[in-house]
Amino acid sequence: MNDVGATRPNSSLTDTQWLHASLPIKDGGLGVRRVASLAIPAFKSSAASSLHLQDAILSDCPVPECPYLEEYSALWSSSFGQLPDPLPVKQSFWDRAGVESDRASVEASLVNSYQQASFQAASGPHSGDWLLALPISSCGLKLDDEAVRIAVGLRLGLNLCVLRVCRCGDQVDARGLHGFVCKHAPGRTQRHHALNDVVARAFSSAGIPVTKEPTGLSRTDGKRPDGMTLIPWHAGRPVVWDVPLRAHRPIPMYKHRHARLGLQLRWQQHVKWPSTVICRVTLCSSRLQLRLRVR
Repeated sequence: MNDVGATRPNSSLTDTQWLHASLPIKDGGLGVRRVASLAIPAFKSSAASSLHLQDAILSDCPVPECPYLEEYSALWSSSFGQLPDPLPVKQSFWDRAGVESDRASVEASLVNSYQQASFQAASGPHSGDWLLALPISSCGLKLDDEAVRIAVGLRLGLNLCVLRVCRCGDQVDARGLHGFVCKHAPGRTQRHHALNDVVARAFSSAGIPVTKEPTGLSRTDGKRPDGMTLIPWHAGRPVVWDVPLRAHRPIPMYKHRHARLGLQLRWQQHVKWPSTVICRVTLCSSRLQLRLRVR
């Protein structure tokens, strides 16, 4: 499994990074659980749920106590404390203590602000939803190998590229985060259109007709909006929105204790359009939030 885990993201995983990958998705991992960590919780939950049935069937037979149950109970209690009485029948109870221990080990190994921000982002709500999506090509849910490599690398804090100097003149580190802020990075136009399409589909799903990049409407700096509703939204005025591709610089982002790795799409406060309702678009992790305010 270590060889497979290193081959898919095309990177070398340390023991700590492999432990990180084996955590559940909601705890910042990839959900590729280790057999050694699941063996005792699975056995304990199975044995606890069938104890009453075993006693009923074997009530008239002199059957000794199960040695494996006693051995594994002693092993679990030596690591995680006293056994509850009665024994819980859910595997999640027996598994959670081990997950918390592994997570504490991963958090203890984070030595800089970048690693801490990466782990906090991976543990955030909805940040691992892409791992739960069915790979259906017709619905646009299937990721190619390169997208999976980058997504896994960002989630585990792996090195994604080699050190080099970007054509904009800035240094590109092995983590590849410069691509999020570089104006010369390839794919910016495609990402912009994709995010703008998400906003347009959100309005359309609510039954609100919209048009993207409407003609004949310019803001104060001469640029067109990315979209506009075709029916009034408030006081006879439609909604217009803009989806600029922006990201915070790495160092200030890591210093914030609530930092999240992801694109921040924010409305420019100084831009005004007459007779419209302003739409502020924010994308954090995998959640899209639309905030409307009247201008």
